[in-house]
Amino acid sequence: MRRDQPPRPVAVGDVVAVYSEALGAWTASQVTGIDVAQKCAAVLELDWSGPKPETVADLGDVQPLRLTHHSWGGKLSHCNRSWVLPRSFTVIGSLPSLVTAPSYSYASVWGRGEQLTLQRHWDSGDREDWDAPYALTCTAEELSAEHTCGVVRAGVKHLTVRGITRLDCARLVSAFPDLTRLSLSGNLGTLTSAAALNQLPRLQALTISELFGMDASDCLLPRHVPEVEEVSLYGIPADYAAAMRKTWRPHVRHGVELDVRGARKPEWVDANAANPLRDWDGREHIPRTAYRKAVAQYKATRDAFLAEVTGGEGHGNIVEIGRTFGAAFNALDSRTPFIETVEREELFDALDFLADEAQTAAGRNLTAARAALIEGANSSRDW
Repeated sequence: MRRDQPPRPVAVGDVVAVYSEALGAWTASQVTGIDVAQKCAAVLELDWSGPKPETVADLGDVQPLRLTHHSWGGKLSHCNRSWVLPRSFTVIGSLPSLVTAPSYSYASVWGRGEQLTLQRHWDSGDREDWDAPYALTCTAEELSAEHTCGVVRAGVKHLTVRGITRLDCARLVSAFPDLTRLSLSGNLGTLTSAAALNQLPRLQALTISELFGMDASDCLLPRHVPEVEEVSLYGIPADYAAAMRKTWRPHVRHGVELDVRGARKPEWVDANAANPLRDWDGREHIPRTAYRKAVAQYKATRDAFLAEVTGGEGHGNIVEIGRTFGAAFNALDSRTPFIETVEREELFDALDFLADEAQTAAGRNLTAARAALIEGANSSRDW
């Protein structure tokens, strides 16, 4: 597999077709550029849907998809995506590029007719948001409440479950046997019976984030899920990550987008259970030294706050603790800037986390102390 070419052959001008669950028909797009350095393909969606096309001629007089729905303002549906052409896409021929200007938009997943569906919904005069009837997004708590009676939801093809503390994958597969896309996320939550995901023969995409309990024996296997074309794992057990990476890496050339990051060993999980900044560990733009100092500062702030609220709750001192927190991260960020919008929100989440911990330890309401801590941080921060 050459490093200067997409793993699955695709070239500028190629027209690709894919079945769209949103449209209930096939749709098409054109590759208008390849960026070797970024490993991206510029993809222009076409204003076409119909029966499965065998050649470009079956598309007729093709036109780019121009978006006027919501706030798009007539822009072309033209976006840079991963240069791995998903296995469900078929190259049906080539045409001179319908656009020559580059795209400055980026997305990880190739479009499968969703934008065309939204545009047609808008063109029909319906201004209500369009919701995919085959998609379900819920929390693990909501999922558990709905499926305690063994209800089977065969019509659900895309399932996103958030806030997982503990989830039995065998039960999930029984309830949703026809899934094509599955996304599971938690906060150091636990998946059990993860090997049962091999019983989803139509599965195309799997995303797992911040969940543990799996090991190498739970690996998803190509012979059981032959249509898989996206595997995205973050914050998962190290041996499970290694097994998945080894199993699926040879399939990248067949159209599988593989992204495995944040493999964690059991010791890391134990050490970071009470660390709200743990997601910074290994984040691409955060230096390792900055991460270690950030965690040390968080722990110092937590200890100081806890000592203050258990020793009399002097709000003037708590404001100063917050100021010290804000100033410390000013200094960290000034050396190698890394605090962006997401990190800023996570720092305030960390303050909330330590305040919740302290409230439990103190056994009383700490609303005023929490406000004083945040006031202090806001008064000194530059981030």
